[in-house]
Amino acid sequence: MKRSIAVCLGLLALASPAAADSPVAVVEDVQGKVTGAEFMDYVTPKAVIKIADGGSVILSYLKSCRRETIRGAGTVIVGTDESAVHLAEVKAEKTNCDPAQTNVTTRETSGVAATVLRSVDASKQPQPQLTLYGASPLVEAKGRGKLTIRRLDVPGELQEINLGGTQMKGRFVDFANENVALTPGGLYSAKFKSSQIVFQVDAQAKPGATPIVGRLLRME
Repeated sequence: MKRSIAVCLGLLALASPAAADSPVAVVEDVQGKVTGAEFMDYVTPKAVIKIADGGSVILSYLKSCRRETIRGAGTVIVGTDESAVHLAEVKAEKTNCDPAQTNVTTRETSGVAATVLRSVDASKQPQPQLTLYGASPLVEAKGRGKLTIRRLDVPGELQEINLGGTQMKGRFVDFANENVALTPGGLYSAKFKSSQIVFQVDAQAKPGATPIVGRLLRME
């Protein structure tokens, strides 16, 4: 009993107290009996996830771009860049993602995007605030409103979706589910309510359900 307590305390020590309330990872998949995490939840440091025998969870870290597939009975304690895992099996890989996605849609950066788009000369292109590594974005746009994605470097490409609040978990729109893809290498702006982002689609980006952390576009 003392040994089990010591192990758990040791795992907790690995989870940084910094930014305790800020999400550091997204739950990409849940299979079987898992407590403490659901599909497309954001998790914060020190969050505890328990997996029953036969269960699994996939966590993708927003800054480190580390993608963990964790299987089997055990305990997961979320860190800032990776998880501390007791008993369960972990398979980790690095995926392509842009760490800037953790704060690209704050009020301040949205204001910067709006200013840039208003002032940009027709002969110049604004600098992207974010790069997506999947051509079919997974857009976080909570509630009702019009989501507009417009290509900036080539005129004519425009996606407009009127959201009624019935999107997945009330806030996620997955272009992969609709077989819609943006153009690799293209420069785009996205607008939803008061949030606005200028982003680039990587030239090697593939369409479809590629790893979520590489195609997540947060409109908050």
